[in-house]
Amino acid sequence: MRIYTIAAIPGDGIGKEVIAAGIEVLKVCAATDGSFSIASTAFEWGSDYYKQHGVMIPENGLDQLRPFDAIYFGAVGAPDVPDHITLWGLRLSICQPFDQYANVRPTRILPSIESPLRNTSGKDLDWVIVRENSEGEYAGQGGRTHRGLPEEIGTDVSIFTRTGVARIMRFAFGLARSRPRKLLTVVTKSNAQRHGMVMWDEIAAEVAKEFPDVTWDKMLVDDSSHDPKTRVAGYDRRNQSSCGHSF
Repeated sequence: MRIYTIAAIPGDGIGKEVIAAGIEVLKVCAATDGSFSIASTAFEWGSDYYKQHGVMIPENGLDQLRPFDAIYFGAVGAPDVPDHITLWGLRLSICQPFDQYANVRPTRILPSIESPLRNTSGKDLDWVIVRENSEGEYAGQGGRTHRGLPEEIGTDVSIFTRTGVARIMRFAFGLARSRPRKLLTVVTKSNAQRHGMVMWDEIAAEVAKEFPDVTWDKMLVDDSSHDPKTRVAGYDRRNQSSCGHSF
């Protein structure tokens, strides 16, 4: 029997409840299936750990995580710890070294769940959102100079590389190919970000040629939340994937 090892990091807030419940669900699924089992190890890293030790994760934290098959992460953030410390100190300090470049978020209505979109049936909303997770605003490029002076400068630079854009595009197109309608919307901000996001658009068009069976279109992020075609009840967006950067 295959044993899957999971590093469970509840983190903060609701994460502590969700991860504990999720591990129980995984164990029930494993027992029901009978062909595999789950072995989880909890790591109590988060804001409480930071308040005690001055860091969100210990120096050898990545080495502790490396042997596991998967990392099950909850949430991070606390009112009395700056947000950039909690995010960059824990989640991104794991994502970047492990090159976890694809942020994949299924979005659908589950049976027996009363959704805020209660007038929408389960068949009307079935998306998978793919977001680049290691470049753009998550590249961490920038800095501050002349601190405390009137001319103080703070910069955050969005980074786009051909390698990074191409691989997230291929991931999204491949995912769209596996879905019933084979439909992908590439979300962009190339009207304002005229260098990196224009390159994003151009690479999307190049990669699309590798997937002739996938129908795709492009949409500005400004329009993606209210365009008639993207409404959850709109037929044109059922069983769809979308690919976007860190907006």
